[in-house]
Amino acid sequence: MTETTTEPTITRTIDARGSFCPGPLMELIRAIREGQVGDVIAVRSSDRGSKVDIPKWVEKAGHRLIGAFEREGYDELVVEKRR
Repeated sequence: MTETTTEPTITRTIDARGSFCPGPLMELIRAIREGQVGDVIAVRSSDRGSKVDIPKWVEKAGHRLIGAFEREGYDELVVEKRR
């Protein structure tokens, strides 16, 4: 028996590559405010600070970090809006 994990469907992608801290976080905050509960937002960032700043903010704000993935030349942080 094999177990499959379904990745959530990303409802919005923010391409913040080339933007520096706090740009990617500010774009995520705006997307969260504009979005609906349950939205899944992917932030693409080439700023190394985003890997620390975004997860800290997501936890503090009561949302859910689905994952932080290293891509070629950037990181992708996937967040679910919880409230």
